[in-house]
Amino acid sequence: MPKQKLNVLQISASGRKDDSASRQLSADLIAALEDRHESVDVVARDVSLGVPFVNDAWITANFTPDELRTEQHREALAYSDTLVSELQVADVLVFGAPIYNFSIPATLKAWVDMIARARLTFQYTENGPVGLLEGKKAYLIVATGGVPVGSPVDFATPYLRHALNFVGITDIEIIAADRLNSSAEESMDNARAKIAELIHLGSRAA
Repeated sequence: MPKQKLNVLQISASGRKDDSASRQLSADLIAALEDRHESVDVVARDVSLGVPFVNDAWITANFTPDELRTEQHREALAYSDTLVSELQVADVLVFGAPIYNFSIPATLKAWVDMIARARLTFQYTENGPVGLLEGKKAYLIVATGGVPVGSPVDFATPYLRHALNFVGITDIEIIAADRLNSSAEESMDNARAKIAELIHLGSRAA
């Protein structure tokens, strides 16, 4: 397969840094992409550092038509606009997401709230909402201490998949590094093998 330039958006959500399994595996996946492609531009967005929550000012600004927005409206939406722009230019998304208390970290949920923007990332039609971010590839690296990924108590993975589907991103691969408390070495080895398999097989955007 000929090499090609990729724009990658890396979204890290773990509260841990050097000891984070999801961060380590995200780095492994991006290294594999860099090995496969001639040029990989990576934008790193670490949501663990904090993401604003939706508030009254944001809601008012978001529901105000663009041509009627004031400077205050634009200031309220500025951070959200930046996150949306990062998504729009990305070819590949790499999420490093731990499961905290059966779901995603609050800051990653705040990121979803910031990018779910009618007329920018999805639109309402007579047949229901339609995502506007088609043609992108997403890798969800999901790390857990004890929760099996894909089990009935994993509310993180299906939520992230649904949220991405809602904005038009449907080409999604799940890479699990689960039950690290009891089988860390085996789980990390399996996750790295899955990364190697996915990149080697060259799925559509890899």
